[in-house]
Amino acid sequence: MFYRIVFAFILFSITVECQYSISNIERTGIINRDTLSLGSLSFGSIDTNTYIVGTGDKFFISIIGLDEVIFNAEINREGSIYLPRIGNLYLKGETLSNAKNKIYSVLRQNYKNVDIHISLIDVRRIKVNVAGDVKKSQQIFLFANSRVSDLINKYIWLNPTSDLRNISITRENGEKIKVDYIKFLRFGEQKFNPYLLDDDFIYFDKIDRTVAAVGALKFPGVYEFVEGEDVRDFIKLCGGYLTKAKIDTIEVVRFAADNRSQNRFFIETRDELLTSDFKLQFGDKIIVREIPKFMVDNSVNIEGFVKFPGPYRIKDDTTTLAELIDLSGGFLENASLKDAFVFREIGSDEYDPEYERLKIIPRADMTDDEYDYFKSKSRHRKGKVIADFEDLFIKNNLNENITLRRNDVIKVPEKKNFITMLGQVVKPGNIPFKEEYTVDDYIKIAGGYGWRALKSDVRIVKSGTGEWIEVDNIENLEPGDAIWVPEDPPSPRFWVVFKDVLSVAGQVATVIAATVAVIVSTR
Repeated sequence: MFYRIVFAFILFSITVECQYSISNIERTGIINRDTLSLGSLSFGSIDTNTYIVGTGDKFFISIIGLDEVIFNAEINREGSIYLPRIGNLYLKGETLSNAKNKIYSVLRQNYKNVDIHISLIDVRRIKVNVAGDVKKSQQIFLFANSRVSDLINKYIWLNPTSDLRNISITRENGEKIKVDYIKFLRFGEQKFNPYLLDDDFIYFDKIDRTVAAVGALKFPGVYEFVEGEDVRDFIKLCGGYLTKAKIDTIEVVRFAADNRSQNRFFIETRDELLTSDFKLQFGDKIIVREIPKFMVDNSVNIEGFVKFPGPYRIKDDTTTLAELIDLSGGFLENASLKDAFVFREIGSDEYDPEYERLKIIPRADMTDDEYDYFKSKSRHRKGKVIADFEDLFIKNNLNENITLRRNDVIKVPEKKNFITMLGQVVKPGNIPFKEEYTVDDYIKIAGGYGWRALKSDVRIVKSGTGEWIEVDNIENLEPGDAIWVPEDPPSPRFWVVFKDVLSVAGQVATVIAATVAVIVSTR
């Protein structure tokens, strides 16, 4: 019973995690913003047609005639400003444009043949309340020209599950506004980023319903569901189609009424998408597929010691290695056919779970078979295609004339006309290759064995395969091979040996004493 409960809890946790796994680049930037981005609001320009004036806003008024009259007028707590020789004028709740027009109209009635200039020189502070799925519900004071973006970017910390497409703003007069902040970030239109007013209540809901878009779209991902949104608007939110999108068939996958089985719907033409009113439901997935083999670059690259290295266009899986070498002008004189190889990108990133497992296991914990596999896999070059250049181009063995695939890379290195000396020799390094030289000859040229060399365990490392071969089993050395002389490990230090001997002697003495005690006690 206990295991069933644990399993159910794990399953529930995974389900919740998947349900709230919202992914789009705007959300990532907001949730993971650096604390250094916090600071005071900037004084940007104000939209006179949408900014609402209120208590604390201050106007500069200039009346120029025979004399110039200059004064500042601030909206008081009753919502009015005082104009000399005129009296109070109620402005609270007006847009900035309407407020300036009302002031101008009143002044014109009382001042003749003058020029009138009116500007907002100081904005008031307002108080808003933030609650819902945020790090902390709080009351925030900010400038009256602040928008939703200022609140989110400067003052509050959101949770990964905060809904940014269904932000609810309740005004002091009871008016309710829905804000789709992701649309503002995607389109940059201020209608999705309204001004905040005094005593606004801003509520961030927790993500509960989502829709998804996958495939050939600019910004695919999982987004919050918005009631009433159709497929056309959602695709716009996802940035629109990629050039390679197959837009003649758009698939919509939708859960049935039982919330288990799924149905598929298709929008088959661009005109149908533009004219249809296909409303989304939460849980929908929009699939936009790619045009098959769209602008696939069927080219390969040849590097190294050929006459004309560089990219070449091929017929995928048709052009042969010999044809490509012919196109490149052939090999240069110092090209190493023995070390030349073909690297194939297709399939080179395959994951080997066994090799990854063995990488984190100590050698002592491996079986002999596991260790042999690990060594072989370590020497293996990912993506290397078996092709013997010497057999093909010298012996004319056409069985080695492989066909090439797109993105193949053919590498022809320079000849390695030397033998590399490694390990416990007096002068390690490269020695020019001579066919008549033996392993002993190269060791002599390298100054002989070092004082701690393990002479009986010399190995040859083959240049082409990295294989380690004992000296007695080597038929002949080849250019590029390495001779490795291992180090004879130092003998144990006296103190270490002494401690071990003392420890064993103590244990033996204990056993003897215990045995004697048992014998004496039984008499």
